[in-house]
Amino acid sequence: MPLVEITYSPELSEAKLRELGSVLPHLVSVAVECPEEPYDGDLQPGDVELRFRRPGPFDRFGLDLLVEVRSKWFPSRADNRQERVDLLRTSIESATGIDDVGVYLSLPVAAWSQSD
Repeated sequence: MPLVEITYSPELSEAKLRELGSVLPHLVSVAVECPEEPYDGDLQPGDVELRFRRPGPFDRFGLDLLVEVRSKWFPSRADNRQERVDLLRTSIESATGIDDVGVYLSLPVAAWSQSD
């Protein structure tokens, strides 16, 4: 279950952020899909968690959009993480038209539990 934090420029419109929020769960799922956690295309609540935030008054932020993805480490994810992050960035740009995008993919050793 990826956790995604999105930091966005105040210049991005609410409509653009809504569009991003609707496409990002699928794009992230495709980017981190692996044999240990295959993506079947049927996202359920809790599968991808999004958190949006504007930069604070003391933040130094030079992009229109920064997407930080944390997803559990598996060898198959780690082997090609640069290709995964490049794919996610270009997919976000294509889907939204936002052209100043940074994507950070972190694959920590982690565990997850969720109520049904």
